[in-house]
Amino acid sequence: MSFLALDVGNTRLKWAVYGAPHRSAPLLAHGVEFLENIDRLAEGPWARVPAPERMLGCLVASDSVKHRVAEQMEIWDVAPNWVVPRAKEAGITNGYDHPARLGADRWVAMIGAWHHFGAGESGRPLVVVMVGTAVTVDAIDASGRFLGGFILPGHGIMLRALESGTAGLHVPTGNVCHFPTNTSDALTSGGTYAIAGAMARMVEHVRQRCGAEPRCVMTGGAGWKMAPSLSVPFELIENLLFEGLLEMAHQRQSEAS
Repeated sequence: MSFLALDVGNTRLKWAVYGAPHRSAPLLAHGVEFLENIDRLAEGPWARVPAPERMLGCLVASDSVKHRVAEQMEIWDVAPNWVVPRAKEAGITNGYDHPARLGADRWVAMIGAWHHFGAGESGRPLVVVMVGTAVTVDAIDASGRFLGGFILPGHGIMLRALESGTAGLHVPTGNVCHFPTNTSDALTSGGTYAIAGAMARMVEHVRQRCGAEPRCVMTGGAGWKMAPSLSVPFELIENLLFEGLLEMAHQRQSEAS
């Protein structure tokens, strides 16, 4: 039973077709499109893909984007199915004040990380970081309970905010360095260390709360840019959301059978 996984963010749509809704299933096809190019999918890359039999997607973009994606999927006989965070799923307990209001991407990433590391077999808590248009830093204790997390602007939003609100500053192409001596490096370094600092702070919070050293995992299109600037050990997993979607689809299929 082939399976389509969709990760629709604020900037890009990532897609992958697997041989089955399972994390060990073979990857049959995959790709990525900027949101402005979604309307080309049906006549472009999706026209060459065997029709999937099931689909699960994670979407944080607008309803209009969701509608455009659904239109492109009409070439296949598969109904759109989008993640809505639940109070509990796939071993994770949702500790958000209003569980359904948690970002779908955060929920899927946490489930992906939890199962990537053996669903709590190590007995260690997790810190899950996504670096994209926005940055999220989420904590899970050793029992699989989502404790809470931070949301902060990604690099691009930080820089655009400074450009629009401060005279004479422009979006830079600077480098990250310990002691910046020009404006471009100062802006790039400031944004990078703000994200790194949020991650380090969450790690310290988890140490104090759980009495254990957390595993740290990072994902997102800009994750690799952060790697040299982090002060805590971490694992970079490129397709963490796809891992989460596959695990969720597998467990939902098992529950339905």
